[in-house]
Amino acid sequence: MGQDQAKQQIEKGLQLYQSNQTEKALQVWMKVLEKSSDLVGRFRVLGCLVTAHSEMGRYKEMLKFAVVQIDTARELEDANFLLESYLNLARSNEKLCEFHKTISYCKTCLGLPGTRAGAQLGGQVSLSMGNAFLGLSLFQKALESFEKALRYAHNNDDAMLECRVCCSLGSFYAQVKDYEKALFFPCKAAELVSDYGKGWSLKYRAMSQYHVAVAYRLLGHLGSAMECCEESMKIALQHGDRPLQALCLLCFADIHRSRGDLEVRSLGGGVGLCAGPAQPDSTPHLAVQTAFPRYDSAMSIMTEIGNRLGQVQVLLGVAKCWMARKALDKALDAIERAQDLAEEVGNKLSQLKLHCLSESIYRSKGLQRELRAHVVRFHECVEETELYCGLCGESIGERNSRLQALPCSHIFHLR
Repeated sequence: MGQDQAKQQIEKGLQLYQSNQTEKALQVWMKVLEKSSDLVGRFRVLGCLVTAHSEMGRYKEMLKFAVVQIDTARELEDANFLLESYLNLARSNEKLCEFHKTISYCKTCLGLPGTRAGAQLGGQVSLSMGNAFLGLSLFQKALESFEKALRYAHNNDDAMLECRVCCSLGSFYAQVKDYEKALFFPCKAAELVSDYGKGWSLKYRAMSQYHVAVAYRLLGHLGSAMECCEESMKIALQHGDRPLQALCLLCFADIHRSRGDLEVRSLGGGVGLCAGPAQPDSTPHLAVQTAFPRYDSAMSIMTEIGNRLGQVQVLLGVAKCWMARKALDKALDAIERAQDLAEEVGNKLSQLKLHCLSESIYRSKGLQRELRAHVVRFHECVEETELYCGLCGESIGERNSRLQALPCSHIFHLR
């Protein structure tokens, strides 16, 4: 297959992919890969295969094609191709929650000599690095990378990149519990989709609506959260976007769990371990019960695609549901499974939350030795995440608080 024919077939595959005929597109691209001897054509088709497998949640396949693409870039002996292929390798590892490898490959990208692709892809490299730092709960470094990516987006009038960065910033502020900013940034992303996104893939709208839904849930606006999440899920189902389907299912489950918490409060009870005994026919009990099948479905997809950090978030929600129902041993089982995954991935914030839940359970059970062990580990995790306000000395992320970032990316309480 010659250069012109390869180019035509790649274009044919793109048209099929954009019309949701994904499997046919993959067949066309694989045929090009098998028959084409043109290195540039092979490089381009490998890029298409990396992107397609990423959006389908086939992350191991994505990684496999990214590795082949690096070998092709080396044969081409062109720094521009090398940068693009290392970025795809970084993204593949990011999706598989191999965050240290992601950071390493991003640094390789940034260390390559000045390239034409550097100006175009530098923002995407910074975004991927920021997502990896966030995955490791290294918040200052994550914010620094996100702000760098945002500068690239503004300097190059790249609204697509800005949209993706705003979604990541929404996730960042949701984790450090500035819910006002956790809503502001995804709303900004949705605004960018509305203003500039007529020719964009619908995944950008779906992604922004999902992050808006997460923020609304955290703020207690559960109706709005459900509405946004339903819109995101509809697009995810249309496009066969398995990773986003899993996130939406997790969000649906969290909404139902939050609804149960609010209804417990409205009945005069507490939340979690402080709640009164659940009645078999009580509305809060039903709300929590409704969350379980959503968590199960989310867990099934997260496991299938290899999103280990997503699995941790699912198990955190499941543990909270069991605690609300006073099934403390079942809660501990979910916590232990989540703790193993969180340590494997290196996510300190999840470990901190899990130690906090364990502490509550062992305090309730009166098991002092286990309680002390989790108190110690909880404080170690707080130290490791460096979630302290440099001005007042109080913890950041303990409750919803307005935060301010300095130019050096340190954050402090606005008050």
